[in-house]
Amino acid sequence: MKKIEQLALNSDLLRAFVTIAEQGHLTLASERLHRTQSALSVQLKKLETGLNATLFERHPKGMKLTLDGEKLLPIAQGILADLYRAQSLFEHPLRGKVRVGIPDHYDDLIFEKVLSDFGKSYPLLDMFVQSGCSGGFPAAINEGRLDVAVVAAPEPGPHEILEIEATLWAESETFDCDPDEPVPLAVLDRGCFWSKLPIVALSNQERSFNVKFKSESFSNLRCAIRAGLAIGVLPARAVQSGMRVSEPGRNLPRLPAMTRSLLVSPDAPADITGAIATALRKGLVENSSRV
Repeated sequence: MKKIEQLALNSDLLRAFVTIAEQGHLTLASERLHRTQSALSVQLKKLETGLNATLFERHPKGMKLTLDGEKLLPIAQGILADLYRAQSLFEHPLRGKVRVGIPDHYDDLIFEKVLSDFGKSYPLLDMFVQSGCSGGFPAAINEGRLDVAVVAAPEPGPHEILEIEATLWAESETFDCDPDEPVPLAVLDRGCFWSKLPIVALSNQERSFNVKFKSESFSNLRCAIRAGLAIGVLPARAVQSGMRVSEPGRNLPRLPAMTRSLLVSPDAPADITGAIATALRKGLVENSSRV
């Protein structure tokens, strides 16, 4: 029997290979597939041994495809796509609606990707999205006004943690100010922890500040920062082109990281809430390397 005929080239091995290739890192791949790194390493070794090929080069920043890996990747992706299409022929499509709460500080690209992928996967399912301050989302879940929500808070709560993201002082790339003058500040004006965070941090440092800009919108806050009007506090992903993390020489106080948690209503259809929850997890994991 030929060696290739002895290899059990199953979908799990190919999915492990493709996910590692797409993520470029064993840790990110293991998080996406909800497997341990050691389990993925065993699967990759089994595939490489069976094919008698080295598929990745290991380096300090992650894993890079070899020439053999680059040859295999499009074939493996095609096989997995064919298997998915074959399986979907006999799946009962989800129907109905799901009401989702999304914090407005979400990076636009992540949110757009989640909506796009979800819409393509479940064309018969209607998704109604409420975007804004997540402080009111837990009450909306309890009162039956939302089915799934992502809630941001400075400390972990009792719900499933999606991720923990750094919080940063941000300024325009061309911003400059006198270090002896009060810190020019751009803040949110809506009573949530984001509104209080920069003011409390500077006050605890006994640092004087001057609020130059207020808005209820994260989008407007980013505009004010990018325009060079003031310094503001943003999640790491929200530091966009035209901005930079404030220079260490400004001696601004350290900020607590932000925890994103997933809340799911126990009264909503489990198959529907499970689908959108999976889409949200996937969107965050796939974009975690951008932080």
